[in-house]
Amino acid sequence: MTSIRIGHGYDVHRLVENRDLILGGVKIEHTLGLLGHSDADVLLHAISDSLLGALALGDIGKHFPDTDSRYKGADSLKLLIAVYGLIKEQGYRIVNLDATVLAQKPKLAPHIPAMRQNIASALECSVEQISVKATTEEKLGFTGKEEGIAAHAVCLIEKI
Repeated sequence: MTSIRIGHGYDVHRLVENRDLILGGVKIEHTLGLLGHSDADVLLHAISDSLLGALALGDIGKHFPDTDSRYKGADSLKLLIAVYGLIKEQGYRIVNLDATVLAQKPKLAPHIPAMRQNIASALECSVEQISVKATTEEKLGFTGKEEGIAAHAVCLIEKI
């Protein structure tokens, strides 16, 4: 019998001036960027948390604390690769992953193919196993008011 596990992840970061906007490992031209100890890639953080959650391994804050200077400005794609290493150590692989970014601006649709490719490469799977969507919140809440960007992710993993 195949052992399967589901995980959910959520992350949010504030939008500020003088920071790059990086989502899914893609640098996106925008007047604001995300504030965080690492590169603040909310999409990759939510994905990492979903993977860690699927195996009850905590969250990325446990594995890469913001109190540790080694992770200052860290590339979240590298953190995702490290998280996937933990998943592989437990004998699991990705079945599929579905993620949604909540952002009023900028428009993310043109960047989604590159995001999916980055994520698939980091997780050693095909692009067809990775879904990334983007939505606005119709100018409601902190994302709608362009104060921040949030992301949700759900993954399904299976024992190899």
